[in-house]
Amino acid sequence: MTELIGGLPAAVLWDMDGTLVDTEPYWIACEFAMAERHGGTWSHEQALELVGNDLLESGRVIRDGMGIDRTPAQIVEELLDGVVERVRDEVPWRPGARELLTDLRDAGVPCALVTMSWRRFVDPILEQLPDEAFDIVVTGDAVSAGKPDPEPYLMAARGLGLDPQDCLAIEDSGTGATSASAAGCGVLVVPHHVAVPPGERRVFAPGLEGLDAAAMGRLHAEALAGTGRAGA
Repeated sequence: MTELIGGLPAAVLWDMDGTLVDTEPYWIACEFAMAERHGGTWSHEQALELVGNDLLESGRVIRDGMGIDRTPAQIVEELLDGVVERVRDEVPWRPGARELLTDLRDAGVPCALVTMSWRRFVDPILEQLPDEAFDIVVTGDAVSAGKPDPEPYLMAARGLGLDPQDCLAIEDSGTGATSASAAGCGVLVVPHHVAVPPGERRVFAPGLEGLDAAAMGRLHAEALAGTGRAGA
């Protein structure tokens, strides 16, 4: 682990769905529409169990849960058709996310996007941000093992040329937090649609509003120290 300059994390690694943007309602609506089209059954509770998952794994769960005659890949592509259309109409940003991203960039802290969504869903969202917003983008269709495996966060840290311990991940799900902590990152958990239990290298905050680069430094130190205290 290297000495961090000015108490700031060497980089901040962002989850997307539920953290940067609140697109989970888009996914859930498209899942219910799929069940109706194909004569399957689905529930809100089943939908929430997919939060943070690898998309192909979600496709397998949907196939089995809905009881429909579609492959996981077909399910993912059909869902993507719906959510991409919705996000092109409106990107539902999480409160404080863009402001924090801007402050981190102004402070010279590199940022990476680490999401299990596929590239064709991510691109319309990135188009609404400055070109330099993220130094590295890791998507679910670019990894061999998705969250909760550490590979996505390890890939992001490696792409930035950094030790994962020097990086702070921001996550909203237990699946994502497990992936980030297994990679060695400190994790700021901002639960949204699902509850997230305490765990290794995790610190919690109710949201991103009011947080800045200096707060990220404090929260990163707390996460690595294992205090688990709520954020500023």
